[in-house]
Amino acid sequence: MEHILLLFIFFVPTLGLTNGTETEQDFTWHSTKIPQIVSERTLSLDNPKFEAKTKLELNSVCGIECQRKLPVPSLSDLKDLLSYETVFENGTRTLTEVNVLGLVLDPSGNTTTQRSSRKKRQIYGTDSRFSIYDKRFMTNFPFNTAVKVSTGCSGILISPKHVLTAAHCLHNGKDYVKGSKRLRVGLMRTKSRGEARKRKAAKRSRREVSAAQEEPEVVTELRRRSKGGGRKQRRSGRKQGTSDGTPSFQWTRVKSTHIPKGWFKGVSGDIALDYDYAVLELKRPHKRKYMDLGISPTIKMMPGSMIHFSGFDNDRSGQLVYRFCSISDESNDLFYQYCDAEPGATGSGVYLRLKEPNKKKWKRKIIAVYSGHQWVDVNGEQQDYNVAVRITPLKYAQICFWIHGNDENCTRG
Repeated sequence: MEHILLLFIFFVPTLGLTNGTETEQDFTWHSTKIPQIVSERTLSLDNPKFEAKTKLELNSVCGIECQRKLPVPSLSDLKDLLSYETVFENGTRTLTEVNVLGLVLDPSGNTTTQRSSRKKRQIYGTDSRFSIYDKRFMTNFPFNTAVKVSTGCSGILISPKHVLTAAHCLHNGKDYVKGSKRLRVGLMRTKSRGEARKRKAAKRSRREVSAAQEEPEVVTELRRRSKGGGRKQRRSGRKQGTSDGTPSFQWTRVKSTHIPKGWFKGVSGDIALDYDYAVLELKRPHKRKYMDLGISPTIKMMPGSMIHFSGFDNDRSGQLVYRFCSISDESNDLFYQYCDAEPGATGSGVYLRLKEPNKKKWKRKIIAVYSGHQWVDVNGEQQDYNVAVRITPLKYAQICFWIHGNDENCTRG
């Protein structure tokens, strides 16, 4: 079953190219000029209280009809919404005010496409999620980019030191959640603690035998070092899980957290789902492959309107869960879809696979952040969707700025 899944994951984008009218569609990553986000000034704020409760499902947010009625934000509004708070490991907090350069405002507003809708639940009919057990899949791209956030959410690696996740995993709109004061990120590993010790012991034995044949003094030094450093290494390498195919985690501390001001209540009057994203800077870089950011295309520019994401759903404890589905509706900032998901997958990176310009290669990029289950107004009725926050050119500029600290590497996306 997993081999069939792997074939589907890697080759499904090409299927749409040979299906009648879709042969003429251009499923390509198009280079887009990105507005500039530049820092104007940074202010120190009072330390947050870290008293909010983590809530993985949001209520009373602006739905599809509400999105259609929203006015186009002015440049002044955008500067305020894209200013951001940074919380550091020691609990201090700053506010960075930004300016937006080179932006052309879209007069069409928050339009949505008109598509058929249906009333369902978080698991929509037959559960179509896949639990990934095979270590070959779990430790390879794209699955190895999924991470676990200590507040109970998921995230995705977007650089050697940065993780993209949902803002509400860290902040409820008024205050930071309790677990975010000592925030950690779990990167997947599949070796058990016993296996790791045996492997290290075997390597150490081989080194000692080789060294003893040449320099007996080296043996004494190796033994002294291993005795002194063994306990420290085991403590710093804390992880959860077993070696039976379920992931274990190497936990690393978060150095700082960036959240756009548009997420906070009082700026928009209520939490704004459009800004439900955050970036975590890790204290130490990792050596795993990460996924690049991409500008979210419209539904018609996706093969089969299909998206993918992997996370750690609460109802499948200790498992990495992958899913894919077609998008049902979209606004300028949100995707509405029926990908089966449960709390815990919140914050996962939503990605798709398109062709690179002037090449035959296909490349995966992150185009949205999975925000979770939402009740929204559709034609005067309450319906539920699973919603993802799209990476627009402005959001790409902001996230890229958080990663690089300047806009030189963020001119095109």
